Amino acid sequence: MISSSTRTSLLFPYLALAAGVLALSLSAMFVRWAEAPGPVTGFYRLSFSTLILTPFFIQGSRKDPPAKTTLLFPLLGGLFTACDFALWNSSLAFTTAANATLLGNTAPLWVALGAWLLFRERLTRDFWLGLVLALAGASLIMGGDFLLHPRLGLGDLMAAAAGVFYASYLLSAQRSREFFNPLRHIWLVGLSAGIALLAINILLGNPLFNYPAQTWLVFLGTALVSQTIGYLSIAYALGHLPASVVSPTLIMQPVLTTILAIPLLGEIPRTIQLTGGVVALAGIYLVNQAHARQK
Repeated sequence: MISSSTRTSLLFPYLALAAGVLALSLSAMFVRWAEAPGPVTGFYRLSFSTLILTPFFIQGSRKDPPAKTTLLFPLLGGLFTACDFALWNSSLAFTTAANATLLGNTAPLWVALGAWLLFRERLTRDFWLGLVLALAGASLIMGGDFLLHPRLGLGDLMAAAAGVFYASYLLSAQRSREFFNPLRHIWLVGLSAGIALLAINILLGNPLFNYPAQTWLVFLGTALVSQTIGYLSIAYALGHLPASVVSPTLIMQPVLTTILAIPLLGEIPRTIQLTGGVVALAGIYLVNQAHARQK
């Protein structure tokens, strides 16, 4: 039996997690709407968000400056984020959105394995069953074409690698949140990832300017919604919930993306996608209940 005090203490982390999933579910749409290379969209998403949060970061740092020894975790998380953004955004130019989203959402598997191997977290049978159901549901939602005609090309490999880097970010964020509040964590991650993506864009020869006004609005929109709101909410949740619970819950992204695509992109979900949504929700419920019983 879960006590009322435990339920209350977990209410806000779960609400933040829900807000973060909703904000992040718009990420793929912003990438599609932006008339720019994927790494460029990722760079401005991080840079604009970091600029927005800078005054709040400076004000907090004056009161309680961060310890240099603990900076490793958010800065390392930033490098993982840069690789994730560069690979996943770019993969959309070489493979279908369904394949990219499916392979990118293998992150929960790598998070669970990492938490088990690195942090020695004990994962119950219900957790593993829920994880399998959540991944199966995501496969039905976004991977119908992939399951019928499996092909591993450049884009598919890039998306799969992005999933590994995203899992690495979540694991490093779990440690980072032991030392930093959500805002400081996101600012440091954004600074590190922005610098890394700037270097990636320069190496690839991607233009950073001369984009139409609509593209600049998309850059600002993804910075405010996907990065600032989305990552701040997830960072807050990671301070109270383990990455092995947060990561499977993020599989709700393809569920919400499917729903939002109806009015925003005019894409009507098929029966197999609706079935996948139910399966994914069942898996996420099992994962969260397994964690609640452990608490």
